[in-house]
Parts: sequence; structure tokens; C-alpha cells
Amino acid sequence: MQFFNKDDVLNAFHYRVSTRSYDGDKKIPAEDFNYILELGRLSPSSVGSEPWQFLVLQNADLRQKLKPYCWGIPTMETSSHIVAILAKKNARYDTPYFGEIMDRRGLMGDDRAKALEVYQKFQEQDIAILDSERSLYDWASKQTYIALANMMTGAAMIGVDSCPIEGFAYKEVNQLLADEGLFDPNEWAVSVMVTFGYRDKEIKPKARKTFEQVVKFVE
Repeated sequence: MQFFNKDDVLNAFHYRVSTRSYDGDKKIPAEDFNYILELGRLSPSSVGSEPWQFLVLQNADLRQKLKPYCWGIPTMETSSHIVAILAKKNARYDTPYFGEIMDRRGLMGDDRAKALEVYQKFQEQDIAILDSERSLYDWASKQTYIALANMMTGAAMIGVDSCPIEGFAYKEVNQLLADEGLFDPNEWAVSVMVTFGYRDKEIKPKARKTFEQVVKFVE
């Protein structure tokens, strides 16, 4: 397997900045965008739960309907692609959803029972998220941010810009997309959104804390 040069990877991290002004005339080729989505699909998640779906919102009328609930962000019109990342609301260990996870892993019989015991202890005791639907959703939502980061970083490595979006009215956006028939609101909810495209002007380099401020070695 051929690995990447460290400098190339770091350059992509430096290049990636939140882009709030896109060239509305430049569209990401389908092959490139499918690559970006594949990075999300292949991302790691807690206990392999993969509690996400990716809604690629390309319909112009739908974008206009969303815009008032997204702080009027102009990139809702000019970005090449918009993705709403959904998080599973009830990914409990004892649901058919987790049964599908074990099916994908080919777990049967005693191996399946042992895995289920591990998942139960994890959710009931270790991370303790079974007290409310909100706790389960928040756990799933955390996993979606791993996919989000991988998609944005991978996009930067091929020269595609992006911007994560939390600045929107969650209740209204969820209601709008559910009313459009795009997902079952009993099963899914929007965790975060992200725009992709090509910047139309230079962007000031991002500011970050120093290495020494954020890293502590415990030996």
C-alpha cells in the first residue's frame, strides 16, 4: 500500500478553512463528490454503530426553503453541494438496528449473544446513555462528527472547500426535511450540516492554539 507524504497531509489541514463564500458557477464533479461521501461512509464509529445517513440537498427550491432557518447563510445558494448529516435517534443495543450491525459482522449464535451483552453493558453502565432518547441521540450525533471531519479533510486534499454548519434552527429544519419525506423523524434527526464547493476569494489563515497548549504527554 502506498502511504501519503506527511507534508501533503499537513498542507491539506492548513488549506482547509471554513468557507463562507463560494463560486456559485463551479460545481464539484460527481466522481469527486462520491469520493467525499465515501470517506464519510468508511469513517469509524462507536462499537461500529454507523448511526448516520447523508442527505445531499441539491434541489434549489428546497435550499430556498431552508435558508431562513439557517441564519440566512448565502452559501445555501452558492455552494456546489450541501449535506445534512442525520443521526440515529434510538440506536439501542436491543433494537433491530443493532441486530443489523451484528448481521453485517456475521455474528451468530453464542458470538452474537456475547456481543449483545457487551453492547448492553456499554450503553447501560459504561457510557450510561439509556436514560433518555436525547442521550442516545447525542451519542449518535457525536459519531456523525467523525464522518464530518473525514469528509472535510478528504475534500481539502483534492482542493474542495467546505464549511460545517451548526447555525440553524434545528426544530424547523428537521420538520421541513421530514415534511419533504426525506426521513422518518421518529428514527432520525439532523445532527449537523456541511457545505462543499470552491472558494471565490482568498481566506485568512485559521488561528489555532499552539502544540504546547493542547498536548500533554503523560509518561
